Amino acid sequence: MIGATNFPESLDPALIRPGRFDRHVNVDLPDIRGRKAILDHYLTTIVAERDDEGNIICDTDAIARTTPGSSGADLANMINAAALKASTDGKEFVTQLDLEYARDKITMGAEQTSAFITVENKKNTAYHEAGHAIVCMKTPGANTIHKATVIPRGQSLGMVQQLMEGDQKSQSMKQMLAYMDVCMGGRIAEEYINGKQNVTSGASQDLRQATATAQRMVMLFGMSEKVGKVSIRDLNMVSPKTRQLIDEEVKRLTDESYARATACIKKYSKEHKIIAEALIEYETLSGEELHDLIQGKKIRINNPISAEEKAKRIANASIL
Repeated sequence: MIGATNFPESLDPALIRPGRFDRHVNVDLPDIRGRKAILDHYLTTIVAERDDEGNIICDTDAIARTTPGSSGADLANMINAAALKASTDGKEFVTQLDLEYARDKITMGAEQTSAFITVENKKNTAYHEAGHAIVCMKTPGANTIHKATVIPRGQSLGMVQQLMEGDQKSQSMKQMLAYMDVCMGGRIAEEYINGKQNVTSGASQDLRQATATAQRMVMLFGMSEKVGKVSIRDLNMVSPKTRQLIDEEVKRLTDESYARATACIKKYSKEHKIIAEALIEYETLSGEELHDLIQGKKIRINNPISAEEKAKRIANASIL
C-alpha cells in the first residue's frame, strides 16, 4: 500500500498498523541548496538576465539564504512575480532587482507607495533601522546584513534583513544573545536620538522577539544557571517559586541585552548617524553598501530615487 499525507495523525489507525506501510519517507521543506536549485530551475522557464556566454547571472544564492521555510511552490510564485514586475517595467528580461522585489513582496507585503509618511516619521524610522544595522554589524555572533530599508511594507515601516550562514538547525548561546542585542538596537536608537519620552511603538515586535528568545533560553535550552539544566514546556507544571525565578532570569537576559546594545550604539554613534542619513536619502541600502559607508567609502546606488519621485514623496508628506 502506498499513501501520502501532510498530517500522519489524520490517517486511520487501521492503515498504519505494522505491515501496511513498511517505509516512511519524510519530505521536508527545501534547505538552502534545495531552494537555490529550485530557483535556478524556474529561472530557465523565463527570460532572465544572462552574461555574454549565455549564463544566467541572477544571484539565487542570496535569495535562497533569505527565504528560509519557503516551499517549491512559494519559490515558483516568486519567480512569476519577478517576471510580472519586469514586464510591467518594460524590461526585456528579469534582473536581480526584480527577484529582490518579488521576494520582499511575497515575504513582507507590497510596498506602500501611496502611504503618507511625514518627514519626521521617516527620520525616526531611518534611525531605528540604522540602530538594528549598526548593532548587527558590530556584534559577534550576529548574522550578516543583506539589506536595510525604510520603505513601508505590510505592517512594517522599515526593516533590516539578515542572511543565514547556512541551514541552522540549532543556535549557540552567543548567537541567541546577539539576536537579542540586534532586536534591542531599534528601540535604543530612538531613545538615543529623541529621548525616552519620545520613543514610539515601532519596537513592539522587536521586544516580543527578544523576550521570546530569552524565554526559550531559560525554559527550553538550559541556559540559565539559576533555573538549571531543565526543559520546561508548561509553566502550569512548575511551582510558583520556579515561575518567579524564570521571570527574573528572562528579565535579566533582556536587561543585559539592552545594556550591551546601548553601549554599542553609543560607541558607534558616528557610524549610526551615517547609516541613518543614507537611509533617509536612498531608502534602501545593501549590506555591502552599509559596510562601505561606515568605512568612509563612496557608494554607488544601483537604484537611486529620482528627483521627481523625491519631490512627490515630500509633497505627499507635507499633506499631513
